[in-house]
Amino acid sequence: MMHRRTLIGAAALLATTCLPVVAMADYPERDIRVVVPWGAGGGTDGIVRKITSIAEQEFDGASMYVENVEGGVSATGVGQVMSAKPDGYTLGALTYDSIVTVPWQNMLPSYKLEKLKLIARITSEPDALIVDADSDYQSLADIVEAAKADPGQVRIAVQNLGGRIHLTLLQLQSLTDTEFKIVSYPGGAAPQKEAILSDEVDIALTSLGDFANLLEDGTVRGVVEFASTRNPTYDVPTSVEEGYELENGSFIVFAAPADTPDDVVATIEAAYKAAYDSDEFQSWVAGVGVTPDWLGSDEVTGWADDTAQGLFSEMDALVETGILSK
Repeated sequence: MMHRRTLIGAAALLATTCLPVVAMADYPERDIRVVVPWGAGGGTDGIVRKITSIAEQEFDGASMYVENVEGGVSATGVGQVMSAKPDGYTLGALTYDSIVTVPWQNMLPSYKLEKLKLIARITSEPDALIVDADSDYQSLADIVEAAKADPGQVRIAVQNLGGRIHLTLLQLQSLTDTEFKIVSYPGGAAPQKEAILSDEVDIALTSLGDFANLLEDGTVRGVVEFASTRNPTYDVPTSVEEGYELENGSFIVFAAPADTPDDVVATIEAAYKAAYDSDEFQSWVAGVGVTPDWLGSDEVTGWADDTAQGLFSEMDALVETGILSK
C-alpha cells in the first residue's frame, strides 16, 4: 500500500526589483563577507566554505570570507544581511528555515524577505534518517515497528523545533501512526552528530551530506532518504521505495541585500557559477552526498515564488489538522 503525503522540501524568498543605486564597475575592491546563519561544522557551513573558496579565485586581489552567525533559527545571521549596506560586500547563505520557517511563523517583525535579492541556488538536500553503524534498525519498516511497539521511546534528533526537519518527522508520525521521542538540537547538524556518537539518541534526522564524514568512515549509516530518486553517492533507499511518498529537504541559496546593484549581483553570480561548474567543486560535492542543483538569478526567483506559495498552503493545512502548531 502506498501512503501518500508530500511535504515540499523547498521554499523561497521573493525579491523586489530595484534600480541600482550606483554603477560599480571596479567591484570588488575589498573583501566580501559571506554570512552562514548556522554554526561551524555543519553541512551548510562546509558547502558554503568550499564553493566560496573557489569563487574568490574569480576576483583579482579581493578575498571572500565566511562568518558563522547563528541564532534564531537562522534569523540572526540573515537579519544582518538584510540590514547590510547593499554594495555587494555582505552576502548570505540561506537554507529552508531562513526563507520558510522564520517568515511563516512570523518570528521577528523586522524579518522581511523583500529585504533580500536572490542570487542563485546551488544545492538540493533531501532529509534522511541516520543511525549508528551498529544499530539494529536496518530499514524504515524496522523503525516504524519499534515506534509502534514502544510509543514515545525511540529517540530521534532533530534541529530546531518547528523547522523543516521537525516537520518531516511530524509528517512521518502522521503517515505511520507512530510517536517518537523528539530531541531538539538547535544550531545545525554538529550537535546531532555528537548525540549519535554519545548514544544520546537512536536516530538523527537531517541530510546525508550533513553526516558525510561519518558515513564515509563507516561510523554511521543511512536508513532512508526522503526523496523519489536515489542519492548518487550513498546506497540508501528512498522513502518512495519504502512505500511512503514523503519527500522533504533543504537547499542553499545565496542572497544579497535587496538594493544591491544588478551589475554587482551579476558579478557575484558569475563567480559562483564558475565555482559551481569547476571540476574541483563537482567532484567534492559528489563525495559529500549532496546534489548540486543550480538555478541562476533569472530562474530562481520564479522557482522561489511558486514553491513558497505551495509550501505555505500545505503548512497551513497541517495546522488545521492539528499536526503542526503555528
